Amino acid sequence: MGLAVKPLYYTADMVRALPDDGNRYETVYGELLVSPSPGPMHQVVLHRLTLALGNFPAAEPVGQLLSSPADISRGPDILVQPDLFVASIHELRTGTWSEVRTLPLAIEILSPSTARYDRFTKRRLYQSVGIPDYWVVDIDEGLIERWTPGLSLPQIERDRIEWRPGGVSGVLAIDVGALFRPI
Repeated sequence: MGLAVKPLYYTADMVRALPDDGNRYETVYGELLVSPSPGPMHQVVLHRLTLALGNFPAAEPVGQLLSSPADISRGPDILVQPDLFVASIHELRTGTWSEVRTLPLAIEILSPSTARYDRFTKRRLYQSVGIPDYWVVDIDEGLIERWTPGLSLPQIERDRIEWRPGGVSGVLAIDVGALFRPI
């Protein structure tokens, strides 16, 4: 009996066909990204960020705040699942993930197994497609790396991060330290 050969290049359709085994599967330009279930502190920080962002995106109206699982695809060999993101309400109304492409904000919370993907692979993708704000949340260091399309180095936020989406007058401020307080 021969060993199954794994493809070297994955399409979004191939990733969608992978088993529901508790891992998160993504592909960026054909590279398969596999992440195990997140740890407890990851989920606590995700919940705190969700509460901190609250209804701001819908009230301003920037979009709808959502969390993964979600199949955000920007091409045949791209399928990502940001931990937390704001998506266009108009695109969400289509009822399919395939139409969701406009993300005013994407957030990834680092885990040991995702740090390279989140800081390099996905960051470069998000910058290249013009995601206006991409936050990499580093629980271990107690900071948020903020990336925008033109940056070669992130803005490091340790105390407070402000989100000023284009086209709105409001500003959302989040106490970064409060996100990382002990459980």
